Amino acid sequence: MPATATLIGALLGVGTQIYSNALRKLPLMRHPWEHLLGMGLGVIFTNQLVKWDAQLQVDLDKMLEKAKVANERRYFDDED
Repeated sequence: MPATATLIGALLGVGTQIYSNALRKLPLMRHPWEHLLGMGLGVIFTNQLVKWDAQLQVDLDKMLEKAKVANERRYFDDED
């Protein structure tokens, strides 16, 4: 999964820079360092997004488990 996110981020960064140059009617590969910068930022963005999604899933699982325990305690522990 990290390799896929890295590749998608790099393509996103390069695509954004090429699209920006095309809109301004400039040569598509005008400043190559801008493409490298875009690739780097895209890679960082997508990898952080994947990490954030994984952490969000862990947090959601914890919250659901707490809610399940609270519901079980509420309905099944009061039968004394």
